[in-house]
Amino acid sequence: MPSAPLNVPVEGTVTRSPEGPLLRLTRRLDGHDTFLTGSLDIADSSIPVRILTLDDVTVLRPTSEFPAPADGEHWHGRLHLPHGLRPRSVPPDLNAAADQAGRSLDALDEAELRYALTFLSEATTPDIRQARIDAVVSALPSTAGRTQ
Repeated sequence: MPSAPLNVPVEGTVTRSPEGPLLRLTRRLDGHDTFLTGSLDIADSSIPVRILTLDDVTVLRPTSEFPAPADGEHWHGRLHLPHGLRPRSVPPDLNAAADQAGRSLDALDEAELRYALTFLSEATTPDIRQARIDAVVSALPSTAGRTQ
């Protein structure tokens, strides 16, 4: 898959959190929720951000220091999303866990597989990754009774 950046104009308001400023988008970022990181051009700065898309809102969390607007202040910028960087192949640990449990990853369609791989890639510790592998595998259909 060729790599081509996607540039999206965004705007929103600033909300403070214990971890620093959060940039809440005015509109939820739809169709790009598999991109978990990007860079934001804002106020003559380009900053790396973590993209958190929830049910009805998207929040950008800067991953480096920058002169953030004041709490509640409106901002606008351009979000740059990498394209084609998210791996689509099943990692060996997930594949082995599915095989050992007699479960089939073939039952996942492309969007479900992408979601599962994104879910795994967000794990911050080996224990969290293993718990997420267990959750994905437990939701897969059994291979018992299938003909090879």
